[in-house]
Amino acid sequence: MRQSGPVPEQLSKRSLVTVSHAIERAASATAEDGPLVVFALFQRLPYFDRERRRYERIAARAAATVVGLVGADPVLPPPGAYAVSLDENDDLAREWSVVALTPRFGGVLVARDRVEVASDASTVESGRLFDAWWSFRRDEALHEVLRLREVLADRLPADARAAVDETVRRVRDLPAAAGEARVDAAARLLAGRADRAYRTVPTPGRRPDAADESVRILDEAGMAHWTGADAVTASGVLPVALIGVSLGESAGAADRVVRRGAAREAQAVLGVLTGVLGPADRAVRLADREYLLILPARSEEEAVAAAQRLHESVAGQTRSYPFVSFAVHTVVAVTARRPLPVAEVRQALRWAVREDVPVATLAAAPPMV
Repeated sequence: MRQSGPVPEQLSKRSLVTVSHAIERAASATAEDGPLVVFALFQRLPYFDRERRRYERIAARAAATVVGLVGADPVLPPPGAYAVSLDENDDLAREWSVVALTPRFGGVLVARDRVEVASDASTVESGRLFDAWWSFRRDEALHEVLRLREVLADRLPADARAAVDETVRRVRDLPAAAGEARVDAAARLLAGRADRAYRTVPTPGRRPDAADESVRILDEAGMAHWTGADAVTASGVLPVALIGVSLGESAGAADRVVRRGAAREAQAVLGVLTGVLGPADRAVRLADREYLLILPARSEEEAVAAAQRLHESVAGQTRSYPFVSFAVHTVVAVTARRPLPVAEVRQALRWAVREDVPVATLAAAPPMV
């Protein structure tokens, strides 16, 4: 991301979707304002497929439409568009950028993936964080077209480069509109209100399971929603640490009848599980005394440390409350795959229980792109 121009700010994907769609809607509108050029970097194919119909309309009106994403070689772009393949390690592979430019209009969004998730995320996908800036000023869009034209030059066919160059020439022949600042200010107001309205939508499948209302435990339906299994998400962009947890009866544990009650036992268990979670993490109840902790953007080292803290916390509960006595087994995996490999983690957890391995780890699964 270039360093000149607007200073990037930390924004969630949820906050940027409205702006992205506004630029795309403007690009697909019918207008007599000269040749149109559009550049769009999507990171991964599922994000482009979600917008493919929109880009078919844009490409039908534009002089050049360039779509960049990782592994674009087998992608069939809309008629009139050009697909550019980005390598996994390409700096542009971390960008989610959209720019539309005509001699009379410009809109631009440039967002660089932080590979983090906001603490107040309602879903993992919507909470992904970016260093981003956006504008509806034509000259800002011109600068971004020139940047992308330069970095992608050797990957664009000659007719695409010629169309971009002709549009740039026409833009430079005309001064920017005097009222652009007013349009930009209005767009920022609308985007801000859309983001605040989104925050009021409740997350399905979440419910308080402890006296503390801030503690949330997901069921499997809630996990599917929160991790994006029932929406559009993509492998390869965000690592997620998974900790499978089995809480079995300890050998020699006191008979359940003489304990202080199942309710207090359940409350203690939930306190242990949620005690190792950060603000952006979630716990999922998979079965009786079987849980999955989901920690977005965590390394294997961090996840193993969390598993060890869980073991220590359970041991502390046993010392404090004799009626709580569990044999704890955990399995740690870090993956960028979507959907998450929950079945594999559960299978490994059964192995850990059978072999009595307190903390087992799995090699990070390679991203599927």
